[in-house]
Amino acid sequence: MLAAIGVESLQELFDRQIPPAVRLERALALPEGLGEQEVYEHLRALAERNTSTEQQVSFLGGGAYDHYVPAVVDMITERSEFLTPYTPYQPEVAQGGLQVMFEYQTAISELTALPVSNASVYEGPSAVAAAAYMAKLHNGRGRIVVSAGLHPHSIATLRTYARGYGMEVLEVPLRDGVTDAAAWSEAIDADTSAAVFAQPNFYGAVEDAAGLAKAAKAAGADGAPVLVAQVDPITLGVLAPPGECGIDVAVGEGQALGNRLDFGGPSFGLFAAREEYLRRMPGRIAGATVDLDGRRGFVLTLQTREQHIRREKATSNICTAQALNALAAVVYLSWLGRRGICELGELLLARTHYAREQLAAIDGVEKLHEQPIVREFAVRLDADVAAVRRRCLRGGINPGLDLHALTGREADRGGLLVAITERRSRAEIDRLAEALARALDAERRAEAPSETLVA
Repeated sequence: MLAAIGVESLQELFDRQIPPAVRLERALALPEGLGEQEVYEHLRALAERNTSTEQQVSFLGGGAYDHYVPAVVDMITERSEFLTPYTPYQPEVAQGGLQVMFEYQTAISELTALPVSNASVYEGPSAVAAAAYMAKLHNGRGRIVVSAGLHPHSIATLRTYARGYGMEVLEVPLRDGVTDAAAWSEAIDADTSAAVFAQPNFYGAVEDAAGLAKAAKAAGADGAPVLVAQVDPITLGVLAPPGECGIDVAVGEGQALGNRLDFGGPSFGLFAAREEYLRRMPGRIAGATVDLDGRRGFVLTLQTREQHIRREKATSNICTAQALNALAAVVYLSWLGRRGICELGELLLARTHYAREQLAAIDGVEKLHEQPIVREFAVRLDADVAAVRRRCLRGGINPGLDLHALTGREADRGGLLVAITERRSRAEIDRLAEALARALDAERRAEAPSETLVA
């Protein structure tokens, strides 16, 4: 092969292609190889350093949740025809894979009340950034207005992307736990390309989605911005869907739909929009048709990815669509059904309300806000959150997320974000309350100054 391309050695090939400034110029610092048995023991030792939600009662949330995944999800996603294929570069051959995409899109459209869904993107934060880029392509403006209630990871991703395509990100503060409506209206002007908020927001509060949408449309009267909502799909069984609230684009993290935590992933991002944005949406859209014999079939209707046909005109550079994770979502939603997702939402409402009231009754705990909540809420502790969490963890309970550690915002110091799923029973919530009370009491005693004896 070297002779065929006209080089003497592999090193010469590298020397021709790799600039000297980026060469390592030394051997990689890797240990000597091991036998299979030794590698297994090493990996097992590494795995034992992890703690899973099977080993502790977890109230962690903030974007990834310990939901129950029914066996039917594994049964279908582990079938080889779904587990092994990659991107369908000859899509008409992959009828089963295309039907999965089509059914997934249908489910997301029904869930969000928006007419068009793509066949998924990477995950929640990049879906937010993709929506903002789509808005820029749609109206050519240079500013993104974003609520401080958006997930911090989404805001960070949005800022990173925005810098690349020359846009400004303006953050609107919260008031009483939700987006400050007056500041939201004031921030949106004729140069606003997109206005973005979360429903529910990062602190668990249910936003006035219709009110924010109406204000955004009125504030951008000379040309309304694209209104983007980052939604939690599990809550859409009880909250008004974004399409009915005047929202143009709904994006979100799909992990809660039939995907496990898996120590951080993978998951997928959902993306649904009004029909006017159809040709600028990222990713792929599968459609249903009939063949020459009148039989139902499926095709890739639109593909905006650079890897297919669009090249430099592409609106997406994502080279995969997390299709297996999206399949898990549509299996999970089919298993739940229309009635099931409503019942799940009602269950979460009841348990989350019970949990917030139980924790707020503890000495040293207060609600961070009084807004309605669905499956997550924030409280403020009168002690160091990291120390309290360590004490609870020693008792086998993860009490939630340290807000300040994640956001870095001074206003979040002392904040604890607690998430409830259907796996968290009333008895476990009571255990959390007891553990939190003991940990706070222990911290107060540890911080109390010792008595000084005077002779």
